[in-house]
Amino acid sequence: MTTPEELVTIFERIRDATQDEKDILLLRQSLKNSDGQNVLQVAKNITKIVNGKDIHIGDRTYYNIDVQAIEAVLKELLKDFIESINLEKSPQHNSVQPNFLSQTKNKDLVLTSESQNQQILPPRIPAITKFEFEIITVDIQGIEIKRCLKQAEYFIENLADGIILEMVSIAGGKFQMSAPQDESESLEDERPQHIVTLKPFVLGKHPITQAQWRVIAKLPKIKRCLKLEPSCFKGDNLPIERVSWYDAQEFCERLSRETGRKYRLPSEAEWEYACRAKTSTPFHFGNTITTNLANYCRLNETINSTAPQQTTQVGSFPANAFGIYDMHGLVWEWCADCEHEDYQGAPLDGSSWLNDGNSEYRILCGGSWDSATHLCRSASRFSEDASITDKKFGFRVVCS
Repeated sequence: MTTPEELVTIFERIRDATQDEKDILLLRQSLKNSDGQNVLQVAKNITKIVNGKDIHIGDRTYYNIDVQAIEAVLKELLKDFIESINLEKSPQHNSVQPNFLSQTKNKDLVLTSESQNQQILPPRIPAITKFEFEIITVDIQGIEIKRCLKQAEYFIENLADGIILEMVSIAGGKFQMSAPQDESESLEDERPQHIVTLKPFVLGKHPITQAQWRVIAKLPKIKRCLKLEPSCFKGDNLPIERVSWYDAQEFCERLSRETGRKYRLPSEAEWEYACRAKTSTPFHFGNTITTNLANYCRLNETINSTAPQQTTQVGSFPANAFGIYDMHGLVWEWCADCEHEDYQGAPLDGSSWLNDGNSEYRILCGGSWDSATHLCRSASRFSEDASITDKKFGFRVVCS
């Protein structure tokens, strides 16, 4: 058991950003035994206060805490220790009063208020490294005309033993969203074309897999229960499917809570920008795709196909120039946006379009293993009831 005097020393080191792993371990062990009325979950962060509301201390998380109540919460957590060493009367310990968070220099100890427009320092992310991949360009007949190696930055989120989530960094920029009038088999709901400017973001290298889904689905519920095995086609590295938009949202919230990082569904603009990867052709490979490039349905088309009529393992086909896989075909991917008839009035900053639309229906992009070629285009989109589950519907995540 850590003594009060040892805890004071630990807090002093944390305040001065000189703590080590042993300090953190001792603090977790001490604090996780503290009880409070508004304890809601287990968390990994030591101390973090977001928007002046959510406090992560040791192994516990406190929600909806006003900035003015932070000291009271900390004082309640440590009241036994404070009383035992009488901090308020001890000059040598004045620097570690319960309001030490507001004085900290450690980037993992954050005090910020949304009303004060202060910058929120994000949790420490895993090491960013690079990976190498091949990209392919084809002509109108689908014949390969170019192949080259590229690199992209990414980080790995360790979800469980041997199960990881790879998140790829995507530079911000401008692009012309939606389909031009002369794009074959394009639809009016894919217009008007408009220039969108996006900030950098981090997107899942692949759609969420069934193995990744199970890890997060086993975590405590936030708003709704999740089935551990919802998919029609079974396999750890097959994409999760038969999940609703609400299920995908619950997954993101649980993943955020578990990692201390904000995960969410991509906006439709982010999805299309990531899919195109600086191209303007219907597909990031070129003007067409083949079953060597993506998993989709070629039934009733002129070219015979032996493509499997079900999902395939993620990453089975070539990536685009951003290092993102499976954007064409495989599974339709849920986006955050509400249903709108077309792009009139759509946001120009890449944010999710959540106003003036039908919030009961949400956007899906990319086509699926059961979709014809034209439904797998970069600009292809449709909306569906957010509560619907389908063996063609999956998703991938963005980390903010």
